[in-house]
Amino acid sequence: MAFKTNEDLIKIIQSNYYKFSKGQKAIAQFIIEQYDKAAFMTAAKIGKTVDVSESTVVRFATALGFDGFPDLQQALQVMIKNKLTTVQRISLNETPKDSEEFINKILKNEINSLKNYLEDLDQERLNNAASLILGAKKIYILGMRSSYALALYLGFYLDVILENVKIVNQNTNSVFEQLIRINENDLFIVISYPRYSRQTMDAVKFAIDRKAKVIAITDTEASPFYQLADIALLGKSNMVSFVDSLVTPMAVINSLIMSVGMQEKDEILKYFDLLENVWDKYSIYNKDNDFKK
Repeated sequence: MAFKTNEDLIKIIQSNYYKFSKGQKAIAQFIIEQYDKAAFMTAAKIGKTVDVSESTVVRFATALGFDGFPDLQQALQVMIKNKLTTVQRISLNETPKDSEEFINKILKNEINSLKNYLEDLDQERLNNAASLILGAKKIYILGMRSSYALALYLGFYLDVILENVKIVNQNTNSVFEQLIRINENDLFIVISYPRYSRQTMDAVKFAIDRKAKVIAITDTEASPFYQLADIALLGKSNMVSFVDSLVTPMAVINSLIMSVGMQEKDEILKYFDLLENVWDKYSIYNKDNDFKK
């Protein structure tokens, strides 16, 4: 079964919603809200998640016109790879008329996203990523567009801990000129979320060609960066409105920073002790009494 546009599958589910049984409605709601997660779950796991039988999930797929659940799953995966445009996402989400209700909806989505991240957290993968960071001769960090804010944040803290960090500037003419010396001893950390930047993908391929290790911070297993990276750290970025949510990606980055810190705890404590003396000597931060009139 083919769809003309990325949004067609979701629209078909929405338009048939009133026809579904109670169990099928639960499946439909789950897919609409978490299609990126549903795309990689078995029929049995989806059934368990929404408290219906596996056969109900299979019947849901056939009710949509698929030959079976595997075809529905494949359609979901294709949809994720193509990703919905900003306009499509806004049109598929009913915006509450009341602004307070809308903010509540956004914040609840953020909370659920963080809960899902915590449930799926792979500490071993985080530790392995931290080991790659600590073992690299030089660390390059790239994030384009809204992901640039994440790159700056990660780069700031890694630069405090280490001495070999370079944030690739997206505002200069050529990303590749900044990566020209990257080699097999180095690490390239790429941060990319839908809609994925083509220039970011080209930069990753450039780094791989030069044998650098790659850590990708991205959204799902369907991300084009997932297969390319030596280690991929996943954290969903919700988009309820036209703004990309960076809450869960920021949680991923904080987890990574803390994992690096825990592996070098003693050295970092010594370093921060020195920093505190410098900050105090040169009045980097205001003291409490500085704010008093």
